[in-house]
This record gives sequence, C-alpha cells and structure tokens, in this order.
Amino acid sequence: MLPVPTHSVEQSAARQRLDPSSRKTLIREGSTVPFVLVTSLFFLWGIPNNLNDILIRQFMKSFTITRFEAGLVQSAFYMGYFLLAMPAAMLMRKAGYKIGMIVGLLLFGLGTFLFWPAALAGRYSFFLAALFVIASGLAFLETASNPFIAQLGPSESSEQRLNLAQAFNPLGAITGVLIGTIFIFSGMELSPTAIASSKAQHTYEIYLRYETLRVVKPYLALGGIAIVLAVILMCTKFPIISNEDAMEISEGNNGRISDLLGNPRFLMAVAAQFMYVGAQVGTWSYFIQYVQTYAHQTEKLAGLFLTGTLVAFALGRFGSAWLMRRIAPQKLMGYYSLVNVALVAIAIFFPGWVGLFAMFFTSFFMSIMFPTIFALGLKGLGPNTKIGGSLLVMAIVGGAVLTPLMGLISEWRHSIALAYLVPLVSYLCVAAFSFSAAVAKSGEPEFVRS
Repeated sequence: MLPVPTHSVEQSAARQRLDPSSRKTLIREGSTVPFVLVTSLFFLWGIPNNLNDILIRQFMKSFTITRFEAGLVQSAFYMGYFLLAMPAAMLMRKAGYKIGMIVGLLLFGLGTFLFWPAALAGRYSFFLAALFVIASGLAFLETASNPFIAQLGPSESSEQRLNLAQAFNPLGAITGVLIGTIFIFSGMELSPTAIASSKAQHTYEIYLRYETLRVVKPYLALGGIAIVLAVILMCTKFPIISNEDAMEISEGNNGRISDLLGNPRFLMAVAAQFMYVGAQVGTWSYFIQYVQTYAHQTEKLAGLFLTGTLVAFALGRFGSAWLMRRIAPQKLMGYYSLVNVALVAIAIFFPGWVGLFAMFFTSFFMSIMFPTIFALGLKGLGPNTKIGGSLLVMAIVGGAVLTPLMGLISEWRHSIALAYLVPLVSYLCVAAFSFSAAVAKSGEPEFVRS
C-alpha cells in the first residue's frame, strides 16, 4: 500500500474542522450548567465595563474635571486588571477556577458598595479607589472564566466556544449603557452662563452633589447581584479540566512564566490583546463626546448612540461564532481588523455624521477580537494555561494606557477625532497578529494540533 501524503492528511483534517457535521460537541457532556453560569459572568462584567463610559462623562460634569482627568477612570479600572490577574492565577493553580470566580464576585461586590461612602465624601479619588477594587474582582473573573470556557470542550472549537460565551458580554455592556443613560444621566446640562448664575446663587454645589449621588444606586444593585451569584457558584459542582490537569501531572509542573516568555506566538497574542483593549476602551470612552462634538447631540441621545453601537458589537459576536464554522478564526479577525482601519480613518478625516456612523460600525468588527486573541494565545500551553490566561488578562491594561493617551491627544490637538489615531494603529497591530497566526497555522502542523 502506498503511503498517504502528509499534505492530504492535513487537508482532510482541515476539511473536517470546517465541516459542521464532522465537529465534535461544542461543550463537553455534563458541563452545560457550569457553562451557562460562567457565561452569565461574561454578561455581568460587561455592565461595569461600559458604565465607565457613562462615568467619564458624568464625572466631567459633577467634578468639573478635564478629559484627561476623566480618562483616569479607565486607568484606575484597568490597573486593577493588571495588578490582580497574576495573583488570581496563583490562587487558581492551588484552588481551581471555581474559587477564583467566587473571590472575584466578592471583590466586585465590595467595590460597588464602596460607591456609597465615596459619594458621601464627594471625592473623585475615592471613586477611583472603588473602581480599582471592582476591577480587581473582574480580574479574578476574567482570569478564571476565559480559560475555563476555552477548555470546556474540544481544542479545535475553543475560539468558537469562547466567542459564543463572550457574545453575552456585549449584552451586559448594552445593559450597562442603558442603566447609565436612564439612571445616571440627569439630562441637566448647564451652559457656562447657567453655571455662573448658579454659582452666584450659591446653588452650584448642590447641583454637583446631586449629579454625584446619581451613580450610587445602580452600583449598589450590581453589588447585590454579584453576591447572589457567588452563593450560587458555591453550590454548583464544576467539572475538572482534564486536558490541563493531565499535562500538569505528566510534565510534573504547574507552569512556568519562563516557558511563555520563550513562546513568540503567545507574546504576540499578549501584545495584540494590549492594543485591542486600548482601542476598544478608548473608542467607547470618547464616543459620547464624539457624538456631542461633531453631531451636536445631547448627552442622552449620545448615550443611546453608544447603546446602538454595543448592539452592533453583540451582533458581531454572535455572527462571528457562526462564521467561524466556515472561516478560520485568525483570518476572519484579520479581515475585520482591516475593515476597522478603514472605518476609523473615515471617522478621523470626515468628522460629522459620516464619521459618526463609521465609528458606530467599528464595534461590529471589533467584536471578534478579544475572545479570538485569547483562545489563539492559550492554544498548546498545557500546564501554563492558568498563567498564560492571567498574562492575557493583564494585557487589558492597554485600556489604562491608551485611553488617557487619547485624552492627551484630544487636548493637545483640540480634536477628539484625531485622538482616534490610537485605535487606528491598534487595529493595524491586531491585523498583523491575525495574518501571522494564519501563516503559522497553514505552515506548521503542530500549531493546528496544539
């Protein structure tokens, strides 16, 4: 019998991966309840992530601060991710994913409850500290949930599975923006003349305090939901992630950072994640101000536009999970990145309604990026999966670095539109990672099998 050519075997495997009828089950048998519960966490942390976009605008009004100072909301938030992701990984190496999620929910709840004393004190710095605690909890949740979902089924469908779970994150984001638009934005926007008159009548401080207190109730409600979910998780049995555990036993270790530092594909994934999160956070953080500046709309209507762009983001996530059954995830992400480069360029050079709708649709095409980069970065890490997941979560610090940078550019050049050069460069970096991953997958069989 003649030997079967290697390339034919690889082509056959590729056809099986693309053929929906030949795929294995997307979710491991008996893991449906944990999958649903953890997916609900993706929804939950989408709410505070996008409430930050509302807070930036609200704090500019209630504390009379600059765009750069307001951008520190995202810095405080994403520094929590950066500093707590590695401790979360260390905890989960000893106690497992479930404990990491419970600790994350408790920290998240504590941070939201701190909004009440922060509002009573009326100090912007206190709010930043509360946001840091919230983000510390979310660092535990993301460090646990993303790799858990990625490994809750066959390796070849990890990108599709994580995109499906992550599709519920923008639904939480939409909920967050709606909550902020309805319950935080008061609709009272004082003109410079009205502010001067209010100060003369000694009522301006009352107005500022009223605007500050409006942020408290939504966050207290979120804290209550987080505590309830923590209790439910305590009572739920989680499956053992056999692939990772088996590799840990066979290789006699729990993972080493040095292994990851020698893995070029993983390092590129971390860099791409840093740039992508900076692009996403920066885009949404200044979207309301873009609408107000160039389309001359009220903050409430701008908030509804932001809600609409998050709907596009959600549709992109669900659509991508389906498209990945037919198109390789890394190629699809590369095409989407290039589309976003073009759309952001339009928003920069044609500010106004044309630029607004170009920026609006970037959310659809960015939707695929976080979960796909995450899943590609984790492939083949074995005992290094928990540490690798924590480093990919730490890369979220891109939101803390690039968002204030956009604020500085907008103040320096007196243009919010030009600040979007930062997301444009970020999408170019994501495109470079995507197509390099596509080349690696076609040229190196072990990349496919990892």
